[in-house]
Amino acid sequence: MPSQVQHDLLPTRTHDEGARQDYYMEIRRHLAVNVAGGNRAVYSNIVKPAFLRSHGREPKDRSEVRTEMTRQGYYQMYSAMQRHTQEMTWDSVIDSVERDLPRLTAQAKQKMANAKGTLTLDPAFKAPGYLTFYDIHLQPGGYHTTLADDDVASGALYDRATYMYSMGNLGPKTDYFGSSLLAHFKARFPHITPKRILDMGCTIGHSTLPWKEAFPEAEVYGIDVGESVLRYAHARAETMGVPVHFSQQNAERTNFADGFFDVVLSHIMMHETSTPAVPRIFAESRRVLREGGVMMHLDNPRLVGLPPFDAFLAEWEVHNNNEKFGGTYREMDIVVEAENVGFVKGKATLEYVALVVPARIMNYSTKGIQFPCLVGEK
Repeated sequence: MPSQVQHDLLPTRTHDEGARQDYYMEIRRHLAVNVAGGNRAVYSNIVKPAFLRSHGREPKDRSEVRTEMTRQGYYQMYSAMQRHTQEMTWDSVIDSVERDLPRLTAQAKQKMANAKGTLTLDPAFKAPGYLTFYDIHLQPGGYHTTLADDDVASGALYDRATYMYSMGNLGPKTDYFGSSLLAHFKARFPHITPKRILDMGCTIGHSTLPWKEAFPEAEVYGIDVGESVLRYAHARAETMGVPVHFSQQNAERTNFADGFFDVVLSHIMMHETSTPAVPRIFAESRRVLREGGVMMHLDNPRLVGLPPFDAFLAEWEVHNNNEKFGGTYREMDIVVEAENVGFVKGKATLEYVALVVPARIMNYSTKGIQFPCLVGEK
C-alpha cells in the first residue's frame, strides 16, 4: 500500500498516534480480507437452507436477507467490529488534529495569504438537512461543522481519516476517483478541452485537483457546504500548487450563470443527498452547462440486479455508517431522472468507470471494480 502524500496541511502524528491509526487501518483490512467472507458461508450453509424450509423459496430481496442475517452471531460480530473500527478511525485522527490544530490553522492562513486560487464563504449559508440530521460516514460533526474562526479541523480530520477509511486504496493523494473519472472523460469526449469545470461536493478537493492538473488552462471550481472543509481544501490546493476556486454553495442551487461550464461533475456525492435533491442537482447541472457541455455524476456500485445476498452486503453502510440515502439512490432510475429535467432521451446514459489504479498496488479491494456514472450531454 502506498503511503499518504505528506503536505503542510496534513496533521502530524506522534509515534503513539501513528501506531494507533495504523492499527485501526490494519483491523479494517483484516475484516475485509479474512472475516467478511465468512458471512457468505453463514448465509449459504445456515440462513438460506432454513429460509427454504420455512418459506419454500429463497429470500427474494436484500431486506429479507437482512432480517435473517442480523440474527446470526457471526454477522453481528463482523458488523460490530466494522462499525467500531469506523468510529475509532475518526477518534484516532481527532487526537492528532486537536494537538496539531494551532499549526494547521497558521499554515492555512499563510498558504491563503498568497493564493492563486480563491475561497468564497457565505456567512448566511445553511446546509441542507440531509447533511446535518446525522454525521455522514460517522465523521464527528459531519462535513458542515465549523468550530471557530479560521477553522480547518473538519478538513484535516477528513484528509487523514478518509485515507485510512479507504485503506490507502484510493492512492497516496486519495485522488483515484478524480483520476478515474478524468480518464473516462478523456476517452469518451476526446474532442472537448474544457475551459471551465465544476466539481460539486468537492469536500477537500481530493478529486478536484486532478482536473486542474490535467487541464491547467481551465478554470476549475469546487463547491461544498462546509466552511471548514472548504478552507482546508483551498489551503491544501495552494500547498500542492494547484489553484482552484472554492465556494460554499448547495449543489441544488448555485450562483453560477446559465451556461457557464463546459463540464459539471461529482465524485461519490449523490448518495449523500436525498430523493428531492437528486432531480434538483441534475437540473442545476444542466442549467449551468453550455450547449454541448457534459454532466458526469460518479457514485457507488448499483444495487439493482445484484443477487439478494450481495445487495445485502453492499448496503452495509446504509444501515451502519450513516449513509441513509445510499440504498435509495443506488436503486433510482437516474437516467429517467435526468431526462425528466430536460436531458434529451439518448443523451443521458449510465456508464461504468473503471477505477484507475497502478498495477503495482492493485489488490483485493480495487481489482475489477467499476463505478456507475450518470453522463448527460446538453
